[in-house]
Parts: sequence; structure tokens; C-alpha cells
Amino acid sequence: MEISDASGRLLAGLLETRTGQQLAVSRRWRIETALGGLMRERGMDSVDDLMAAIISSRKPELADRVVEALLNNETFFFRDRGAFDLLLGPALDRLRHARARDRSISIWCAGCSTGQEAYSLAMSFAETKARWEGWRISILATDISHSAIAQAKSGLYSQFEVQRGLPVTQMVRWFEEAGSGNWRISPVLKAAVRFEVHNLTAPAPPPGRFDIILCRNVLLYLTAEWRREVFDRLAQAGGPDTVLLLGAGETVIGQTDQFVSDPECRGLYIRRRMIEPARAVG
Repeated sequence: MEISDASGRLLAGLLETRTGQQLAVSRRWRIETALGGLMRERGMDSVDDLMAAIISSRKPELADRVVEALLNNETFFFRDRGAFDLLLGPALDRLRHARARDRSISIWCAGCSTGQEAYSLAMSFAETKARWEGWRISILATDISHSAIAQAKSGLYSQFEVQRGLPVTQMVRWFEEAGSGNWRISPVLKAAVRFEVHNLTAPAPPPGRFDIILCRNVLLYLTAEWRREVFDRLAQAGGPDTVLLLGAGETVIGQTDQFVSDPECRGLYIRRRMIEPARAVG
């Protein structure tokens, strides 16, 4: 599929304006696959036709669908299990001690895609239920994609999606067959996670103060300016000892002064002022 430079620039501008994401050259190969179905549905032969329709239309619905199609919703259960082990091991132990009085842990999965990350967390807490007796564990999972959040809320996954990252024992314990090769997650786990549509580039994060924030494999798609802005929003959503988990290819170095590497849990990040208190002024 030939894509003119003008259409490529318009697509890139639309995606960045709506999401802060860059349509880098390395991602342009996905355009044909991502937009092919929408173009066939509309009887369009080229991306140029699609962009012309967006420009001439007064309704945002077509542009919304184009942006939705261009989003990368790649995820799977317990993705990068080493990171989960670190987060749910020593980092969570530290927070459990710090929250012993109010017995509450609040988690935000930012950019949760179709929900596997959030359900992985819920699964981990459910499998250590006795340890968390009397505690309130809240998990909020958000994503900019309406279709991804709709699937996450349904808890319905294909055989392939369920098998990615899950051993058979967990698959059988937490899912039931739903016909047509699909599996539905257990009501216990569905009830443990609240899913909402949210844009990380929105002026403010979701209301609340989160002890753990996961924002994995999202920032790498953003422009440098938007990465700084999003880090500010993540810091705004956390407290002085909030733990942040990023994707394997992401870092705070050179991106923000709000977070630093966790000296006790290498691979995680914490708010800077936790170990570097602000100096008194005056």
C-alpha cells in the first residue's frame, strides 16, 4: 500500500495530537494492517482517501477509529515475569510494612491494554489470599483504547491469549471455557480490577493516591516532551514512597527528575524525595 508523504504526516500528527505517541518510521509498516479493515469497510482504496475523508468530515468518529487502530495493544499475562517477581517480592514487602497501620495497597496499571497485566496482579494477590486477610487491595487499570478496555472488562480471551504467560495450572484455576475457543476469567479476578478509559496525556491522572504504578511499554512510543509530562502525572498520582515499574526498554534517566532508581530493588523506580529530601529554603 502506497502512502503519500502528506498522508503520512497527517497520520503522524493525528496520532501525536490525540495520544502523544510518535508514528516513527519503524512503526509505519503497521499502517496497512492496522487501517486495512477500516478502509475496506468504508470502500476506500488508499490511505489518501481515508485522510481526505477525515479532513472533510465534521464528525470525529472516523478520526477516533483511525487513532484506535494505530495503537499497539501488545500484552500478555505476567509479561516479563522477572519484573513481576521483583515488584511482588521485596518491593511489595516494603510497602506492606509501611502500610501496616491502614492495611491498604492501591495500584494503578497505566496503559493496561486488554487487561492481562492487571489480572496478573489480581491473580497474584488471590493466590496469597491468607497473607492479605483484612487488607484492602485496589487495582485500577486504564488505557486510552476503548476497544482494549471493553475486552478487559469482558474478561474474555482467546486460547492463544490465555496460554501466553500462564502455565496450565493457573489457566485451569482462573479461567473457564466460554465456547468458540475462548476462555473467560473468573468472577473473583474480574471483581478485583476496575477498568477505565484514560489518556495519559490528559491534564490530570485518575483521582487517588497510588502506592504502586505500572506504566510499561507506553513511554517508549511518546515524544520526549510528552514523556516528561507523563512522568509528572505519574508522580502526581503517587506518594513519597510510590514504586514505579516501567517496561524493560524504558528508563527515567534523562527523562525526569521525579523518579530515581530504587536502591533496594534494582529495576524499579521510586519518588526522588524518598531518598533525597528537599532542602529547606531560607
